[in-house]
Amino acid sequence: MREFYPEIEPYETGTLDVGDCQTLYWEASGNPDGKPAVYLHGGPGGASSANQRRVFNPEKYRIILFDQRGCGRSTPHASEPDADLETNTTWHLVADLEKLRERLGIDSWLVCGGSWGSALALAYAQTHREHVTELVVRGIFTLRPVELDWFYEGGAAAIYPDLWEDFLAPVPVDERGHLIEAYGRLLNDPDQAVRERAGIAWSKWESSTITLLQQPETIAHFTEPAFAVAFARIENHYFQNGGWFEPNQLIRDAARLKDIPGVIVQGRYDMCTPPFTAWELHKAWPEAEFRMIPDAGHAFDQPGNLDAIIEATDRFAG
Repeated sequence: MREFYPEIEPYETGTLDVGDCQTLYWEASGNPDGKPAVYLHGGPGGASSANQRRVFNPEKYRIILFDQRGCGRSTPHASEPDADLETNTTWHLVADLEKLRERLGIDSWLVCGGSWGSALALAYAQTHREHVTELVVRGIFTLRPVELDWFYEGGAAAIYPDLWEDFLAPVPVDERGHLIEAYGRLLNDPDQAVRERAGIAWSKWESSTITLLQQPETIAHFTEPAFAVAFARIENHYFQNGGWFEPNQLIRDAARLKDIPGVIVQGRYDMCTPPFTAWELHKAWPEAEFRMIPDAGHAFDQPGNLDAIIEATDRFAG
């Protein structure tokens, strides 16, 4: 059973102006002469974290992390009341990845991502196949209506009825027919207290359900007000727009990946992104190795998920 590689610090950090008044934080760690790999964080609206560096062998990989538009250490931060999300879309992020690759002088790289990071990884790889050496994706999420309805419109309430009540609490009873839309209004309310209450409730729901057993430190991180509001606003913005994907696009176009070595990792008891989407991706992209982890939930640091991810990056290190 593989565990995280030892903690490391970046040997280089920087910011990248990607236009639209947006500046991204990025960092590089590991071996400057190693195989390039980029890790795509979740959300959308999460942030890079130290543990994401640790799924790669630092002696063999040049490890690139960055914070996507509006979150983490990128600016402007989506928690700011006047932050405009109009230029924060999937295809802006795909273009940002290309700008970062070019800025760092990388010809091609291994792309790794989980949850929303899996959607961004698939979108990027399907658009820029020539720059992807391998693809490692976990907790597959493609922003289809059936996936969003499951987690944000009541499906998962069958498993978590107590937590669901807390998710419903900020929403007026007469607006609960379409919760994603209702939260969109709350998260953009001019009253900061309304935005924070909604952001915390949204983020608490997600952070309480991403692991098999709740982790208080994870929930505390997600519900810090500035993080919660940015996370919830960006997620909600993407979900209301279906990720700017055509219907079933990421599954439909999976055949474009057939020449890219890949691994799909999915926790059997993932309640945020249930296994049916990973299974459909597996059927559409049979060339990739499929790993169903029998005793894992959603989070990447669940033991079985982590083992499968590191086994893949070790194998692809060459």
